[in-house]
Amino acid sequence: MNTVAIIDYGMGNLHSVAKAVEHVAPDARVLVTDDANIIREADRVILPGVGAIRDCMAEIRRLGFDVLVKEVAQDRPLLGICVGMQALMKHSEENGGVDCIGLFPGEVRFFGDSLADESGRLKVPHMGWNQVQHLVDHPLWHDIPENERFYFVHSYYVDALHPAVDSADNSFVIGSASYGKQIAAAVGRDNIFAVQFHPEKSQHAGLTLLRNFAHWSGQL
Repeated sequence: MNTVAIIDYGMGNLHSVAKAVEHVAPDARVLVTDDANIIREADRVILPGVGAIRDCMAEIRRLGFDVLVKEVAQDRPLLGICVGMQALMKHSEENGGVDCIGLFPGEVRFFGDSLADESGRLKVPHMGWNQVQHLVDHPLWHDIPENERFYFVHSYYVDALHPAVDSADNSFVIGSASYGKQIAAAVGRDNIFAVQFHPEKSQHAGLTLLRNFAHWSGQL
């Protein structure tokens, strides 16, 4: 049986994610767990996250999940969601600066207090529906149209699309969104995929992405 483990470190929309995965993959065994052995044996793993990165990373490290995430990321599909995506980066400037798990080289930065676009000043956090552009043809985009809307809630973003960022370092960005600046909405490499938005809150498009993940072999 296909087993999907949702890592429980006390932060994240755990049960909302679980119910969404159960809905799109009724034949899967979906487990919300902090048991390292269960996570290690799962066919697919989800790392969710909400709240401050300092608190998230403190719990991830206390439980040894930083090492475990690196382990499971070597050989099976791994999905990061929201702060779970940011936790996969190298570093976040939130809370005075926090080292993250480091599966990707991206830097997580604050949107700023004077964020604006051509229509005027923008509110922080970035909260609500926004379009996502596909930068790479990926199996998890299957049946999801270009510029489909997903639901975002975040004050910090992965800065990997700025011209100052070396092009070799932003090759992992596979989806972008615009909110005063271009931000990484989705990142991926090999069998790892992560999103800044909340697929469990994104209605049909989000459920489609979770369905794709629940059936994804990890191959591109």
